[in-house]
Amino acid sequence: MKKFLSTKMGFFAVALVLFWIKTYAIYKTEFSLGVSGAMQEFLLFLNPLSSGLIFLGLALFAKGRRAGIWIIIVDTILTFILYANVVFYRFNSDFITIPTMMQTDNFGSIGGSIADLAQMHDLLYAVDILFLIVLFTFVRKSWTVSRMQLRKPFMVLATGVLVFTINLGLAEADRPQLLERTFDRNYLVKYLGAFNFTIYDAIQSAKTSTRRVLADSNDITKVEEYTDAKYAEPNEKYFGKGEGKNIIKIHLESFQSFLIDYKLNGEEVTPFLNDLVHDQEKGFTYFDNFFHQTEQGKTADAELITDTSLYGLPQGSAFVTKGNNTYQGLPAILEQQQGYTSSVFHGDGKSFWNRDEVYKHLGINEFYHEDYYDMSEENVINYGLKDKPFFEQSMPYLEDMEQPFYAHMMTLTHHHPYLIDEEDASIEPAETGDGSVDRYFQTARYLDESLEQFFNDLKEKGLYEDSIIMIYGDHYGISDNHNRAMKEITGEEITPLKNAELQRVPFMIKVPGVESEGINHEYTGQIDVMPTLLHILGIDASNYIQFGTDMFSEDHKEFVPFRNGNFMTDEYSYVDGKYYDNETKEVIKEPTEEMKKMEDQVVKELELSDEVLYGDLLRFYTPNEEWEPVDTDNYFYGGPDEENPNQDQETKEE
Repeated sequence: MKKFLSTKMGFFAVALVLFWIKTYAIYKTEFSLGVSGAMQEFLLFLNPLSSGLIFLGLALFAKGRRAGIWIIIVDTILTFILYANVVFYRFNSDFITIPTMMQTDNFGSIGGSIADLAQMHDLLYAVDILFLIVLFTFVRKSWTVSRMQLRKPFMVLATGVLVFTINLGLAEADRPQLLERTFDRNYLVKYLGAFNFTIYDAIQSAKTSTRRVLADSNDITKVEEYTDAKYAEPNEKYFGKGEGKNIIKIHLESFQSFLIDYKLNGEEVTPFLNDLVHDQEKGFTYFDNFFHQTEQGKTADAELITDTSLYGLPQGSAFVTKGNNTYQGLPAILEQQQGYTSSVFHGDGKSFWNRDEVYKHLGINEFYHEDYYDMSEENVINYGLKDKPFFEQSMPYLEDMEQPFYAHMMTLTHHHPYLIDEEDASIEPAETGDGSVDRYFQTARYLDESLEQFFNDLKEKGLYEDSIIMIYGDHYGISDNHNRAMKEITGEEITPLKNAELQRVPFMIKVPGVESEGINHEYTGQIDVMPTLLHILGIDASNYIQFGTDMFSEDHKEFVPFRNGNFMTDEYSYVDGKYYDNETKEVIKEPTEEMKKMEDQVVKELELSDEVLYGDLLRFYTPNEEWEPVDTDNYFYGGPDEENPNQDQETKEE
């Protein structure tokens, strides 16, 4: 045995076994893959083997001692990929994709989150590499300088391919159409492994990049037929009641609905929002079964969905990877149909999520970013401007907007890792021992206080009473990697169904002159926001390609798809391949044909939305005779003292 370990093949075997054990250990301890049954457990254990055989086996083709060096280098690269996924997963409960890696402009603003996500025990993930380096220094002296007989590395690669083939066959048997219906990356990693998933994702990304070139005007027809069939007629109580009114859209960062009415140590966390929910005299209708539908794009996905009624992409952010697409967004529609001006207010860098480019395609007139705000040290924490100075400093710009306007206010302080200065914390943290969860309530309280301040300022400036005010949450704040702490917070076991239920985010809206409905229990999602607002303004939403339906309509389609293929309805839910009764929380062992049809419809809807984005199909679609495609040269988002270089001299003189 000692003699074998001192050979190249022996060194390779040691590296392979250590890599295999480390990968499997990381799968079990770092990822929540939903493994159930002996077959899935076996595949989880098996799948690192094929990756190790193939990738480490390639190093055996190197000549002489370089084979050992390349084994160490390849092992280090694989470890880096795996660890990058570990850190990414700790917040996103997801795996890195090629489109995600293209979002490099965002990296500079997320240093705080990454530092918070790294843990001391992560150093253990490099121990095997250090061991290999030490072992190599001892055994390399006995290695020949010649190249290994080629049949040996070829046999290693062939064995790796055979193991992968067996792995894939067993995976397809346990989960049919695994590679065809790939909405959930957890499934792919569970069955095929993180490294095989990375290769698969690269292939898929290459395929999607060609879809725009091959698309033509016929492709939009089936999309139009689907959205026409899904369309819901407006509710007469609301249709046109908001025409000509200002729209103030307030984006609550990382805010989940369980915070509403939640008491920490007997104290309300969000007293102001609670009051809006329960006091009908305030005029707000609150949808308590409203869900976020974002994926890897998170905040950017929420913007895309609510302003276009298209779903975000299954990998990466459409804002980044499809930022130059043709869109028929809410800001452009409002400007063309009713003369609205539009602005986004956000105390962060203008290029984050590629906003300074994609906003042009949505037809947003002004973008007030960090160059417009006082970003001094006392006003900034974590990702950017604190919410209180953000709202305060936004008021002069809001007052100066030409009316009627569409103003999108984006908060920031309530963002992972939920940092807050001592003087800004007005409630004690929770005591679960999980820092992110414990601080989550403090930044939520700070956000609640900032909203109260903003509402008071709106009233003082005469902008409150006659404005449509919409408040919504963009995505979850606490991922399922914090289930232990969340069990303490909610008092319930965080099952897959419970986690799906926790994807509720707030949605509340006040329409001047329309009586509040109090709490509306309709099952809705972000995809429904745009058609709802269009109908409130008296604009026929049926002209546009939209996958959502009017939330106030009697014909509203009461099912909420998630980007991974799961979905919620008012009676049952579909989560990770199982149907659940919403009332009993029990698994429905024999789903009805209606349930299976709904599953098929969700898959079809997501696929059609993907076709619109990947093929840039809206370039082939004209909503009505009055529609004019957005001219991006008309928009410029420099600083307050910068002129638009696209304006001609005559326009500047005017």
